[in-house]
Amino acid sequence: MSIKIYSIIKATGKYIPSTIVKNEDFLSNDFYDTYDKKSEKSNQEITRKFEEITTIAERRHVAKDLVASDIAFFAAEDAIQSSKIDKEELDYIIVAHNFGDVKHDNRKSDLVPSLAARVKHKLKIKNPNCIAYDLPFGCPGWLQATIQADYYIKSGDAKQILVIGADVLSRISDPHDRDSMLYADGAGAVILEGKESDTPIGILAHSTRSDTYQFSEMLYMDTSFNPDSEHKDALFLKMNGRKLYQYALTTVPQAIQTCLEKSKTPLSEIKKVLIHQANGKMDDAILKRLYALYDIHELPKDIMPMTISWLGNSSVATVPTLLDLILKDELKPHTIKAGDSIVFASVGAGMNINAMVYKM
Repeated sequence: MSIKIYSIIKATGKYIPSTIVKNEDFLSNDFYDTYDKKSEKSNQEITRKFEEITTIAERRHVAKDLVASDIAFFAAEDAIQSSKIDKEELDYIIVAHNFGDVKHDNRKSDLVPSLAARVKHKLKIKNPNCIAYDLPFGCPGWLQATIQADYYIKSGDAKQILVIGADVLSRISDPHDRDSMLYADGAGAVILEGKESDTPIGILAHSTRSDTYQFSEMLYMDTSFNPDSEHKDALFLKMNGRKLYQYALTTVPQAIQTCLEKSKTPLSEIKKVLIHQANGKMDDAILKRLYALYDIHELPKDIMPMTISWLGNSSVATVPTLLDLILKDELKPHTIKAGDSIVFASVGAGMNINAMVYKM
């Protein structure tokens, strides 16, 4: 077999905020079912049902003095230290996010300069040939940025790329909407590097789809459910959860199957499925449907590591954070060894879906 350039994950990094917010911390919230319609259920019942449906018991929020570019920088520093590379030799810094920097006392998105430019500045990288840019692509943004990085590396235009996913969702969630309990803050990063090999390694294949014609408005921005909210002019993240759930169950397993076929990797060879931590029960259902496509109804043990029960949904940060935890042996009993084939998958606003097959 001829020698080719493959994109391998040289190192990973993360930032998990220290502030733990438990479900009981929402018991004093004034919840509405829809705009102007107060919920008739008790908050005890709302939080109990929420955990039952999503498996989320707690999540992490950033400190008041931090924004998304700060925690993106922390994750980047962690990855660079783990890799022992010269940061001046990075060809690209790509930051996936959705809302830019949102301060705790000013809920407006701050996007200029780009978060990637801010991270490069904080890293004190002087090299003007290290190109820094952002990628807003919904929750699949980090994975899509990784896919873009793979193209740069395989073309020969880049050798080392820093890919970061960072979001502070706690500041764009409506406290009067029970969906606010889904959202968390965090950042994850990887350094991709080009490596020559005569056998396939690293990123073997990827696939992406955007179903905007029918489903572009399943996640959107709008005012608070509470007409008397103190943040009357602010826009908050809103979601049609029921339809999104059905959409994900229908399309994500197919996207993964397409990617497996593209990489010529049998499902039986997959050791881990690292999926966006959106909703625990939804991810379980997606996994079952994936295996059902191959007429397999008994799922392999520990095939899908989960962090959502204690980290919540931090959007673009969920998958790289999950990967870092496993590779640094911080998520027992999960391990990933050399030679293992793994699947990455994500779904989110757009609606966008992507998948990637990777061989360690």
